[in-house]
Amino acid sequence: MTPMMSQGLADWAGPIFHGALATVQIAVLAYAIGLLLGLLGAAAKLSPWAPLRGLATAYSTAIRAVPELLLILLLYYAGSEALGALLALLGVDGVRLTGFATAVGVLAFVQGAYMTEVFRGAILAIPRGQLEAADAFGFSRWTRFHRFVLPAMLPNALPGMSNLWLILIKDTALISVIGFNELFFTIQQAAASSRAYFLFYAAAGVIYLAITLSSTALFAQLERRVRRTQPVEA
Repeated sequence: MTPMMSQGLADWAGPIFHGALATVQIAVLAYAIGLLLGLLGAAAKLSPWAPLRGLATAYSTAIRAVPELLLILLLYYAGSEALGALLALLGVDGVRLTGFATAVGVLAFVQGAYMTEVFRGAILAIPRGQLEAADAFGFSRWTRFHRFVLPAMLPNALPGMSNLWLILIKDTALISVIGFNELFFTIQQAAASSRAYFLFYAAAGVIYLAITLSSTALFAQLERRVRRTQPVEA
């Protein structure tokens, strides 16, 4: 590495750090909202009420069929105009969706669609006898969910949840198209200004890899924890 390259990397260390922090913040918020949407979507798809099942099926099917990049652009431009028109009717002016809000909203919406299928499959994998036993004791829906359904579904859902988190980390790079200063957008600016394209894109790869490896370790630890009460196969 030449002295000029080292100097360029040092000059951009602060912005790159803040970009990486923004990436993690977007991913965490989008993932948390996506978890909630996924639980609601899975409950709707397993509902005995046909219209609710149809709505959840349409949501998960349509969102998974449309590229995330297209959704980001639609929400950022069309969504901003729609929100502005709605607020104008309410007498509020000057409000616009920020890049951060767009990133979190779109990625959460997409995560929710995929989480819906992960949770639906995990719930269907629960032995019917466990749920019938909970119903026989007359537990409320909330008690049945957090005492029986949630602990039983987590071991089945965690591998899919882990994969979706890793995909989400990579999808945050798509937010660069709207000019938000997350990690990839900052790397693009640094590479263009210094002409050290390989150096900065390689640095981005290392940062994404570090986030991925640490996330994988955390999910592995969490999976061991939720499986600790399961019998060990011979």
